[in-house]
Amino acid sequence: MAVLAAAQLLDELMGRHRNTNPNEKIKKPNWEDPEYCKYYMVKFCPHDLFVNTRADLGACPKVHDDEVKELFEKAESSYKKAQYVEEFLRFCRHMINDVERKIQKGKQRLELMNSKPDGPPMTQAQTEKNQEQVQLLSEKITSLVQEAEEAGTRGDVEQAQGLMKLCDRLKEEKEQLLKQQENSHWSMTAELAAAQEKQMEVCPVCGAFLIVGDAQQRIDDHLSGKQHVGYFKLRQAYEEMNEAREKEQQEKERKRREEREKERSSRSGGLGSDRRDRERMERDRERDRDRSERGDRSDRGDRSDRGDRGDRDRENNDRKEREKDPKEREKDREREKERELRERHRIPSRALAATFTRTPLAND
Repeated sequence: MAVLAAAQLLDELMGRHRNTNPNEKIKKPNWEDPEYCKYYMVKFCPHDLFVNTRADLGACPKVHDDEVKELFEKAESSYKKAQYVEEFLRFCRHMINDVERKIQKGKQRLELMNSKPDGPPMTQAQTEKNQEQVQLLSEKITSLVQEAEEAGTRGDVEQAQGLMKLCDRLKEEKEQLLKQQENSHWSMTAELAAAQEKQMEVCPVCGAFLIVGDAQQRIDDHLSGKQHVGYFKLRQAYEEMNEAREKEQQEKERKRREEREKERSSRSGGLGSDRRDRERMERDRERDRDRSERGDRSDRGDRSDRGDRGDRDRENNDRKEREKDPKEREKDREREKERELRERHRIPSRALAATFTRTPLAND
């Protein structure tokens, strides 16, 4: 650790490339390199917050570089960058959970100190005897657990269960002895505090014990201390970044909902326009069919009166134009059959008329 601290100091004084040869090509820094501290790039390094305090984390094994931190801040959003932020928040949350447990434990201590003790505190001899009993019970519990495991391996389930029940009873007895010892310790502490006539409280930020109504100078010294400032900075950074991340996620979710609504509306609008186009085309087709049928009926009346072959040609042309419709083709076939029948009836009538006109001439 001392070597790393000295190396970091030299880097700050002489630069990161202090050992590079004059002709050697200098590698450009990259924030994705594993040698750089992720926490320092995201916000700050927690190892720098508690130096020379009870919560000291030691020197950081990674490199802290302001230039690399600037590159990280200017880089575009990516999965790796988000992963760095997530690791920083996870580390902060872990440290905050530790100090929260410390605060809860301190409050329990104060409650025990302020409560009336159940009995007189234990003497030194009683305390030593209590500790010996706890040690013997611990050894007995360990041996019973081993015997139960061996019995289970042999297949003797009943013996294993009996040994485990005995082990549970010994554990309860051990816990009672430990509780008596702890109560005796805090009873002595409570008596000492009462003798000093000082009421204590727990700092809600760092978990340190404070004297209620202490001098303002001592309170200011505590509030400006490294441990208190470090935990305050941790909590503040975690809350701000977590809130910003939640807002970003909500904004992304809102944009996704808007995009889905637009896609849904565009799909529904496209289907509606296609339906309207099909209905319009169907109406146009029906109008054309009605016109053609009216024209066919008028043409058939003229042909029955005049027998004009030009009308049949036009009808044939119209029929060819409507060959795409099966119903129209069927109608054309029926009309063709009717026309053939009329032609068959016309030919014999004309022959008889010619016979009647030629016969008188022959007799003359």
